[in-house]
Amino acid sequence: MEAIEALNEKNGSNKSAISKYIESKYGELPPSHSSLLTAHLARMRESGELLFIKNSYFRPGSDVPPKRGRGRPPKPKPELPTDAILRQPRPRGRPPKPKDPLAAAVAKATAGLPRRRGRPPKAAGSAASGTAGPAAAAAAGSGVKRGRGRPPKVKPTLVTDVV
Repeated sequence: MEAIEALNEKNGSNKSAISKYIESKYGELPPSHSSLLTAHLARMRESGELLFIKNSYFRPGSDVPPKRGRGRPPKPKPELPTDAILRQPRPRGRPPKPKDPLAAAVAKATAGLPRRRGRPPKAAGSAASGTAGPAAAAAAGSGVKRGRGRPPKVKPTLVTDVV
């Protein structure tokens, strides 16, 4: 902006004239100065701070309203009263459950011995009782332990007629 105002050319200032003015005022410039200048001029042109006509940059007149930005404007934030107490933001995660000392004591008393890993062993008395069903009763009555898997098919005995 300062370079365009200082040059004060009637037909506007082109990019090379603006670059020469900046170099004369500030001396040594970085090698990326040309690309930076291009980017800044483009940004100012998009925002409406500069007008670009026939490869020349002008300052818009005072009667020209500034250009509106792209996209939807942000929603206005609700105004908070000045005497409102600022609360701290809630912490992340689920809040902890309230501790009940009585429930913890009851649970500890009923636990007794700590349980071991894995499936508990079968109680010896439950296999002898007949509550499991007829298959369990037949297995208990024979006294022979069954093997794993499906039992082999029983072959029928041939009955011969003796006359």
